[in-house]
Amino acid sequence: MDGSLKRNISFFGLVSLGAGGVIGSSWIYTNSQFFKVYGAGGEIFGLLVASALAVLVSLSFAELSTIFSRSGGEVVYGYAAFGKKGALFAGWALLGAYLSILAFFVTASSLLISTIFPQIAIGPYYTFAGVRVHLTELAIGVSFTLLIFLVNYLGARLTGHVQIILFVLLVLLGLSLVVVGFVRGNASNFLPAFSSDQNKVSSVFRFILPAMTFLTGWESVAVMAEETNIPRKRIGLVVVLSIVIAAVYYCSVLLSSAWVYPWEKTATMQMGTIDAFKAAGFPILSIFAYMISFLGLATSFLSLFAAAPRLIFSLARGNILPKAFAKVHPKYGTPTNALWLVLALVLGLGWLGKGALVYFLDMGGFLIALAWSFSTFCLLKIRRKYPTLKGGFRNNHLVAPTAGGIIALAVALLTLVPGTPVSLVWPAEYIILAIWAVFGLGSYLIKRKDKTVSSDFLGSSFESIIDEKIDDRR
Repeated sequence: MDGSLKRNISFFGLVSLGAGGVIGSSWIYTNSQFFKVYGAGGEIFGLLVASALAVLVSLSFAELSTIFSRSGGEVVYGYAAFGKKGALFAGWALLGAYLSILAFFVTASSLLISTIFPQIAIGPYYTFAGVRVHLTELAIGVSFTLLIFLVNYLGARLTGHVQIILFVLLVLLGLSLVVVGFVRGNASNFLPAFSSDQNKVSSVFRFILPAMTFLTGWESVAVMAEETNIPRKRIGLVVVLSIVIAAVYYCSVLLSSAWVYPWEKTATMQMGTIDAFKAAGFPILSIFAYMISFLGLATSFLSLFAAAPRLIFSLARGNILPKAFAKVHPKYGTPTNALWLVLALVLGLGWLGKGALVYFLDMGGFLIALAWSFSTFCLLKIRRKYPTLKGGFRNNHLVAPTAGGIIALAVALLTLVPGTPVSLVWPAEYIILAIWAVFGLGSYLIKRKDKTVSSDFLGSSFESIIDEKIDDRR
């Protein structure tokens, strides 16, 4: 049956979904490689700059999420601004990004476990892109994915509660690293923050691009706004707050690892912060850092797996995808068919294994940058089309969100230009992008003649504005 999603997510649950969705897994052990390439200063200060960019971009989401507190977030903003083409563009970009990251998580879970239990990477296997995928590793990833699916299927209330528990544990473990790192460490381990052969300004700005992939996930706040039980004006606050919390968490933990042990030595290790605390004489905290990587994986996985079906649900409710995907479970209030579709797509991509990890991350980063920039254009268009339409969060000036959107668009375009440090991999990633675009175009061509949308798609406040504009024209 079609129906309404249940308003079961609390303020703290929404914060946990937003900030927990951003704080992922790989950052805590890949900092050894990033320290080596960019220096500790390059990674930490670059992450701060990227966080500032994300905050600028989020200002558009923050305002629009309080005007349209509807499932799908940018799908609805795109429709209000540019019609069905805009809704499909926004939804397809975000959905492609989320599916790429979720498919990465299928393999990432077994990769983490294999660092302790390398024996799982033996036995029967197949090869993709020249990399072995052992069936035991795949089974672990599939099992973890099914567990995440089950939690989401049983309702937003359960998803929010589980996310709160995981997020609190994540914060407590991170706080223990930060306190011990700064109390027992020394500034001389961090300074100078760059090696002699690293250009300070260049290192900081070169890290902004990979840092953007660390900062994905806060968009889920706007995507799931319809299922919150908090005042609209606070939704916009949560959007921005999610990025700030995640940025502070990232930078504090990374800086503590560079404070407790010389970062240039950490740069020669395999597991970054995990190895740094162990080498500094804190084996328990090393285990805590490893636990953070698992909890970060779980919170990101849970948040994005909650958001992706809502994008499909919203596109279906807008009559852009088949209406069957707008079905809501009568008991749990979740978009069941959309959830099953996401599960099928994630597992269908996840079997590709470690050989496709670069594809997943590159595509996800490009599509996220595209979606971030589009939200700014939606805000500018809606401000002009509907000047009386206001939400609980409003930007007094549009300079900041516009700047964020332009920079995000520049990043997206840069990945399409061959020969740059962030270019997509030729030809595989260009082919994948083309296939995804063709599927989206096909959906639009099939549905373009049908102008109807569900009465729940945009919300009553926007429908009344449309009616007023029609009456004025008469």
